Amino acid sequence: MALDTQKRYGSYTSTVDRAELDEGLRAYMLRVYNYMASGLLLTGIVAYLTAQSDTMLQLIYGTPLKWVVFLAPLGLVFFLSARIHKMSAVAAQATYWIYAALVGLSLASIFIVYTGASITRVFLISASIFGAMSLYGYTTKRDLTGWGSFLMMGLFGIIIAMVVNIFLGSAMIHFVVSVLGVLIFTGLTAYDTQAIKSMYMEDDHADVASRKAIMGALRLYLDFLNLFIMLLSLFGSRE
Repeated sequence: MALDTQKRYGSYTSTVDRAELDEGLRAYMLRVYNYMASGLLLTGIVAYLTAQSDTMLQLIYGTPLKWVVFLAPLGLVFFLSARIHKMSAVAAQATYWIYAALVGLSLASIFIVYTGASITRVFLISASIFGAMSLYGYTTKRDLTGWGSFLMMGLFGIIIAMVVNIFLGSAMIHFVVSVLGVLIFTGLTAYDTQAIKSMYMEDDHADVASRKAIMGALRLYLDFLNLFIMLLSLFGSRE
């Protein structure tokens, strides 16, 4: 009788602990997605408002300031990745918002090059692909760790190809890079989602959890943004 009672209560305790863990994980992932969505919203607003201002466009694209606008986001990504464990949650958030705003400045040109309808259409397609792959990464029992090295090699490959194509100006290379980019960032969405999920620890201090959520949001932000840009170059209608 005592043994049966112990089994029942032991099973009950295990179920309660699991429920608490699942609830904490859902809250953590929701925070990641909220940060990511907020960053994308800020980027979109800044890009749109900048595209509506001739003064801002001239300042950014007609002066040496354009190099600051284009290179600063890359520097902030490396800075945040290297220093986030030593930063406060407030400082990490501030850096993330600054990064999202700078990306918005650098992306203002898409509202000049592409029609508003095609930007909206490609955004919805990107959101659908991203949502499906992120859900897969979150729910699958399959270990996606093996995808990491393969996807990163592909990412470095298309970066090199993009740099080379700056000098060649080949439409074919641009098309191939865009297609491969869509495939790579689609895979990275699932891989990164699973990796972010595995970073969650129930007993994390609030400050640590916030920094993890920001770093996770940055990874998914980059996946979505690059997926969107690659799809836009393939299916966007030019003005």
